[in-house]
Amino acid sequence: MDNSLPPADELVLVDRELAQLEARRTQLLARRAWLVQVLYRPARAATPQWPVTPAAPAADSTPRSAQNVLLTLGGTLLTIAAVAFTLVSWGSMGIGGRAAVLCAVTGAALSAPVVLLRRGLVSTGESVAVLGLVLTVLDAYALHRVALSDTDGLGYAAVASAVLAGAWAAYGSALPRLRVPLPAGVVAAQLPLPLGVLAAGGGATAFAWAALVTAAADGAVVLWTRPLPVRITAGAGAALLGGWALLTGGWLSVSSPWSGAPLLLAGAAVCLYAAWRTPGWAVAASVVAGLAVVAAVGGLLRSAVPGDWAVPGYVLCGLALASVWRAGAGARLPRGVRTGLAGAGAATVALGLLWALPPVVGGALGPLARTTEVWSGEHTGPALVAYPATAALVLAVVAAALASVPRLWARCGALALVWALLTALPVAPGLPYAATLALQLLTTAAALWIAVRPAPLTRGLPRPGATPAASPDARTTTDRTTDPTNRPATAATGPSGTPATGPSGVSATGPAEPPASGPAGQSASGPAGQSAGGSVPPPPSAPPRVPGAGFGAPGTGWMPPRPRPQTSAAEPGTVLGWVAYAGGLVSAAGAVALALDVRGATFLVLGAVLGLLTGVAVLGTGARRAVSACGAVLAAAGLVFAGAAAAGLEAHWTGLALLLVPAATAAVGATARPVALPVEITGAAVGLSALGLAASRPAFLALVLALGGVIAAATAVRPERRRFASWTAAGLFLLAAWVRLGAWGVTTPEAYTLPVTVPALVVGFLRRRRDPEASSWTAYGPGLAVTLLPSLGAAWTDPEWVRPLVLGVAALVVTLLGARFRLQALLLLGGTVLALDGLHELAPYVVQVVGALPRWLPPALAGLLLLAVGATYEQRLRDARRLRERLARMR
Repeated sequence: MDNSLPPADELVLVDRELAQLEARRTQLLARRAWLVQVLYRPARAATPQWPVTPAAPAADSTPRSAQNVLLTLGGTLLTIAAVAFTLVSWGSMGIGGRAAVLCAVTGAALSAPVVLLRRGLVSTGESVAVLGLVLTVLDAYALHRVALSDTDGLGYAAVASAVLAGAWAAYGSALPRLRVPLPAGVVAAQLPLPLGVLAAGGGATAFAWAALVTAAADGAVVLWTRPLPVRITAGAGAALLGGWALLTGGWLSVSSPWSGAPLLLAGAAVCLYAAWRTPGWAVAASVVAGLAVVAAVGGLLRSAVPGDWAVPGYVLCGLALASVWRAGAGARLPRGVRTGLAGAGAATVALGLLWALPPVVGGALGPLARTTEVWSGEHTGPALVAYPATAALVLAVVAAALASVPRLWARCGALALVWALLTALPVAPGLPYAATLALQLLTTAAALWIAVRPAPLTRGLPRPGATPAASPDARTTTDRTTDPTNRPATAATGPSGTPATGPSGVSATGPAEPPASGPAGQSASGPAGQSAGGSVPPPPSAPPRVPGAGFGAPGTGWMPPRPRPQTSAAEPGTVLGWVAYAGGLVSAAGAVALALDVRGATFLVLGAVLGLLTGVAVLGTGARRAVSACGAVLAAAGLVFAGAAAAGLEAHWTGLALLLVPAATAAVGATARPVALPVEITGAAVGLSALGLAASRPAFLALVLALGGVIAAATAVRPERRRFASWTAAGLFLLAAWVRLGAWGVTTPEAYTLPVTVPALVVGFLRRRRDPEASSWTAYGPGLAVTLLPSLGAAWTDPEWVRPLVLGVAALVVTLLGARFRLQALLLLGGTVLALDGLHELAPYVVQVVGALPRWLPPALAGLLLLAVGATYEQRLRDARRLRERLARMR
């Protein structure tokens, strides 16, 4: 039966359902709007609601920028017109007309901004005021051309600039809303004194004094005025004129010290005052002041002492200035001032050390630049001739100054400078050869001893874990910020004695518990004490404290500062030891190079260096011990080489003698375990040099290789060296055998390959017994290939029948073994070699048969072969796959 409604009834039913859905949708939308209003009430209360207006289309430029462009363009055009009128049309008018025009136009231009400012047209008034300032300059020019043409141009310009500066300053003060007149007055004030000095015929010194006075006045403007444009303009003028004055003073300190010193000292006083009053620029201003003081005092000292003592004088001034860092802390000098003065002194000292560096470089690297024969008895001339001996004094003074500072960096610098002083002494005074060599050895010994025992140099230095003594500034800051228990200081109390609270009502000493909590544990009070009915969350900047949470727990009002991770600092003894050790190695290298001039000195120095480095290897620790042991090995090798050279031995005998060093290192490595590896590596490097020396004689080379194999075999007795040393010994013995066979004239390849194949096959057999899953290519492949492939190449060029027959039999045996034991490497290598060997033997007969057959027979046979293969193609593919699978199953 059909229960479907008529179309009219069904339409009524559908409309009724849609109306119910629409009513439900309206109800849900209203509920959503109410929920949104409740949830976001705090944000809306904090943010003012402005009526939303439709956005206007974006303009290419704002009204303000368009107005400024128009006003600037108009003022520029009027200025051009005024200049053109003054320069071109001036002569066509009488004196009365000229005065009337100028006075009227200038007065109107200067008076108009008053009216414009009253009406709020600030930008227009600014443009007209600029025009008026330009007209005042034109008035001054016109006055000079008409009424005061006989006066001096520079003098008139100085007076006019002073008058204009005062007038513009008064005008700007009367109309403070205008931004241009006051900076323009500052710019005009830069000219009166310098122009006045030039007008009076003053020289460079007078001009520099005028510039310095003007710069000081600019500094006063910067310090004592409030408008930012005025301060910026005055600061730029002070930097420009003050810099010119100081540069002139520096030039005068070289050419005329008594004229430049007062100027530099006055400039330094101005810079120091500016540094004292402006903490932000204290460091830069103090650096300039310190350099000016050094230039002034150093210039005076330079004029009173010989030329060689000029740099030491500057260095003394720099040291005195650098001492302000510690002395000024007790005198309550600002930290920025002390930093700048100390930086200027340190820069001066650094330049002095750079001047004293060439003798150090000559003393350290001069012996390496050899120009004479070894053991010739002649000595290389000094690299530096007539260098001032006061360079050593500079090094000594700076070293003493650094040694008095109880800091690690200063102690390291003092140690390096003492080494540099001892290195430069032979160069600066020009000591004789014996004294130079003795001084080099003493320097080496002292440096290496300090590298082993640096404890005496660490006295007075703070330990890495200790807290250094705080400076007065640091103590004051600490007292203000922390209490005796090293906890954050409590906040100040309010006027009524209650603790001061932040904007959220949280005490500065820590967040207090909320007075009441809602069901969810949230405070019932909103930000700033405003109630939110329990539904308004607190602002993100003051999260509510979780009830029951401890101080600093997650969710509290603020967290205590987390401790910074402490980086591990190096021990002072370690750092000083490395500094001394580096200097000792450089001095040792220089002493050895210098000793090569004389035979006896060579043995003496090499022996001394060997003893010193051995002592460091025995007494030292860490990496210095290993490096010293390697150096001792090299020194021993040098002794052996020098002994062989003194005995007149040839190169191959010398190489044989050098094997004593690897043998000794192998013996030392067995007992001195901490330095065994670097010592043995260095000994192996000496052994390689022995091979190079013996390479000219194959018989001696074979002997050296064999002895090296003996040393490696002896080293292989030790368990930790067994694997590497055993392979090394086997390789050396094999190379020795090959070299000996080559010396005997043996050309048979099997004589060279069989000694490799047999041990390789034995090793592969043993490995297969231990690991049956090992691949035959890994176990037997290398050993078989070493003999079969060279023998195959020799068989193809051998006209005799013995080698191919023996090779074929051997390849057949290998193939059968591979097929029997299912070894892929043996089967493929043996089968390939057997096939190629048989092809080589059958090739002549095949060529004869092919030559005897008719010409059409080979193509016919080839066609038949192709037909047979094509007819059984699928079978051949299956056979090939079966063969491949069988080979893949082999090991």
